[in-house]
Amino acid sequence: MIQTIAFYLFASIVIASGVLTIMARNPVHSVLWLILAFFNAAGLMVLVGAEFLAMLLVVVYVGAVAVLFLFVVMMLDIDFAEMRAGFMRNFPLGIAVAIVLLMEILFAVGALSAGPIALGTADGSAAPVLGQTNIENLGALLYTEYAFLFQIAGMILLVAMVGAIVLTHREQKAVRGHQNIGKQISRRPDEAVVMKQPTSGEGVEL
Repeated sequence: MIQTIAFYLFASIVIASGVLTIMARNPVHSVLWLILAFFNAAGLMVLVGAEFLAMLLVVVYVGAVAVLFLFVVMMLDIDFAEMRAGFMRNFPLGIAVAIVLLMEILFAVGALSAGPIALGTADGSAAPVLGQTNIENLGALLYTEYAFLFQIAGMILLVAMVGAIVLTHREQKAVRGHQNIGKQISRRPDEAVVMKQPTSGEGVEL
């Protein structure tokens, strides 16, 4: 009974948050509604036993993507009057895209009612181990059967990150008063400043 109540609660909040994400006039409010939708979608994932996907939804989408959207929207100087004018100008295109998506959903429902797709027979190598959680089974599968592909995916992400850093890196021009840390560390003792105690009346030693 409690699972049914939780499902309808989470599902209702997800639908309402999705509608408010689109209908909100303030972009910051739209991002906040989107974050609420992500949290409740994670609750739905927990109800069906996919706690790993729920954790990914919260950590990746809420903790990174949605927060990034929020900071970008807050830092931009948005002209709301111009944004509303652009919305009305692109309204027919949005209606056309919505109609196409609705037709795809109806086509998918009709294909589902026609019968399932004939798939191959599972060999049992990816069967879950009894007595272990969903995360334990997923980790065992990733680091055994798909360990090589997992490492390749990590290397691709690392190369992409390094490439993004290299493309956006700009050499800083030397400015007046800028410290050269390497030159300071590698200096010799005879190049250092020597503290002397001159006596009065002897002038200055150059």
